[in-house]
Amino acid sequence: MRSFPVLLVRHAPVQVAQGICYGRQDVALSPGWESIVSGLSVLAKGAVCQVLYSSPAQRCWQMAQRLAQSAGMELRVDHRLAELNFGRWEGVRWQDIDRTLLDEWAQNPEGFAPPEGESGQDLYQRIQSFWREVRQREENVCVLSHGGPLRLLSAFAGGYKPHLLAPSMPQGFARLFMVGEKNELASNQRDFLTHHKKEEPCQV
Repeated sequence: MRSFPVLLVRHAPVQVAQGICYGRQDVALSPGWESIVSGLSVLAKGAVCQVLYSSPAQRCWQMAQRLAQSAGMELRVDHRLAELNFGRWEGVRWQDIDRTLLDEWAQNPEGFAPPEGESGQDLYQRIQSFWREVRQREENVCVLSHGGPLRLLSAFAGGYKPHLLAPSMPQGFARLFMVGEKNELASNQRDFLTHHKKEEPCQV
């Protein structure tokens, strides 16, 4: 098996009030997302990414179309990359959700599912299915998705145990892995626009 780069990207910030639960709910990108795509294009070209996989959500797909064109990647939408379905919690303020249910979720993120939503195990299975195909194809890929899926993909790519409630990648950020090696290549810790104005390499 050859080593190949995998660039994991979370969509740019969105126009949603703070404290609102949203997963499958389609929300618009905040102004300025185009500048983030410009920075991502530099990263994708540097990693020689050939294929861009995107979640079907508007906040990912809109970025993906521009990024694929800018970086010369083949664009593929994959519904397995969608965010966790929060069911009846979608669009509700976290503080208004039954505390007992939130505690159940925290204690059992794999087995618990919000009313009419998905469990962590449901998310795990579809992301694992996607990752297995990526490993088999050994393509230089970029993946544009959401906090939940990227939390798992980071673990798969980095070779460590996935945790469904681990801290998620900030919106508009990326992580670059060399799959087939044991270490993560890089993880930028600043805004893409600022980062690439300075033309610095992606650093941990």
